Amino acid sequence: EVQLVESGGGLVQAGGSLRLSCAASGVTFDDYAIGWFRQAPGKEREGVGCISSGDSRTYYADSVKGRFTISRDNAKSTAYLQMNSLKPEDTAVYYCAGVRLYRCSDYENDYEYWGQGTQVTVSS
Repeated sequence: EVQLVESGGGLVQAGGSLRLSCAASGVTFDDYAIGWFRQAPGKEREGVGCISSGDSRTYYADSVKGRFTISRDNAKSTAYLQMNSLKPEDTAVYYCAGVRLYRCSDYENDYEYWGQGTQVTVSS
């Protein structure tokens, strides 16, 4: 059974930091590009960024560029989303998702496996 499990969410003040983890099981993690997405109340889910499987190249949405960093540890089958300088508008449920591609995909529907999500709340 394939599982992606996010952890690390919580409540933080504006300007603070959180690190989310996405632990995978049941897949050859090295083969999967990992995307991070978020959904705020009343809004559609949006892409935050992604890390490729082959060369760990990262891509970020403009809204988080320079503040968020995605990384992966293939030995631990885990991807990370380091979030710094958090803003109230970053409040959302954050999801990780995996797609068996060398490169990241821009299309949410390409992602085969999804975690259950973890809540991030940034207070002003």
